[in-house]
Amino acid sequence: MPAAEPAAEPSPTGTTPSFPVRAAVVGTGGIVTGSHLPALRGMGDRVRLVAAVDTDPARLAAFRDRAGEDVTGYGGLDEMLAAERPGLVLLGTPPALHAEQTRAALRAGAWVLCEKPLCLSLAEYDTIAAAEGTEEGGPGGPYASVVFQHRYGSGAVHARELLRSGELGRPLVAHCQTTWYRDRAYYSVPWRGRWATEGGGPTMGHGIHQMDLLLHLLGEWEEVRAMAGRLVHDVESEDVSTALVRFADGTMATVVNSVLSPDEVSRIRIDCAHATVELTHLYGHANDDWAYTPAVHRRDDARTAHWRSPAADVPSSHAAQLDGFLDAMAKGVRPPGSGVAARRTLEFLAALYKSAFTGQPVRAGEIGPEDPYYHAMHGNHPDWAPKEQ
Repeated sequence: MPAAEPAAEPSPTGTTPSFPVRAAVVGTGGIVTGSHLPALRGMGDRVRLVAAVDTDPARLAAFRDRAGEDVTGYGGLDEMLAAERPGLVLLGTPPALHAEQTRAALRAGAWVLCEKPLCLSLAEYDTIAAAEGTEEGGPGGPYASVVFQHRYGSGAVHARELLRSGELGRPLVAHCQTTWYRDRAYYSVPWRGRWATEGGGPTMGHGIHQMDLLLHLLGEWEEVRAMAGRLVHDVESEDVSTALVRFADGTMATVVNSVLSPDEVSRIRIDCAHATVELTHLYGHANDDWAYTPAVHRRDDARTAHWRSPAADVPSSHAAQLDGFLDAMAKGVRPPGSGVAARRTLEFLAALYKSAFTGQPVRAGEIGPEDPYYHAMHGNHPDWAPKEQ
């Protein structure tokens, strides 16, 4: 069971935001400029970008030139929240800042859509949950959601519907692979590869997307047995991890996360009783990236034709997630990618690290406030925790 939440921070009474929603971005680097800004522009009259925050004046000015003169620039989050009172805050800052900035935005009455990871530990997550609005009657919010754009798009929606309906048969065996490549220059950025600022290695910063999608497709996980290593890079965290996973329904899965792989690929494969469904891509997927192979006894069955043909072709993207997020805001309900679902993914990562560093299997629900892995992904393990300077 999830640990009890700490005492709630003050949060405003939940109200349904007015539209168009006044939005602000915090951090104006590549992910905000390249993904969030186009997503905001594509929402028509549903949302209006009014402010941007960055501690780097030159970067902020370049963003405002691109976003438009009606976007006001600020050097600090608190200043912006007080002046603008936005209904939505999108966070694209380094991971160590996410928890504090999310809580500040929630306290100011803003809903939050934050780049992964939402925070660096289960302890931080529970403080964020405590700062959210009430869900007891009437419109709720504000809520905080993490960007897991691979859940979105027509291919993922279609696959989940087929799996949950039982049409593909019982899921039996799965594989989740994030094998990417990052060189030494990548880790020259000061906050990368360090527990205090990134929260972990490819498990936390890269493979999190595919692992979240695997959990989204297959449901509750039950047990993890894992390994991790520093094979190439001189960093505090790992540069490769692997895991064996048992799901609540008995499905068994393998997981591989790497930043050492010249042939880069992201892949999920699920073998069911009636078919294999496989997704192969790199940083985003469309319908053509999904493949369905019927079992021999179903290959002449006309009913399998629609497996390959979702009604629409909507790529996974920040825009697809933002669209659903705005729908939730309009209804005053918890948005996708938040609450129990977001915590489950973070708990899975904590369990993977704990199993890898202790050599012991970890079951869902066992990491509570008394457990060092509740407070940090390294769990203060002597071989992995940061060395005192």
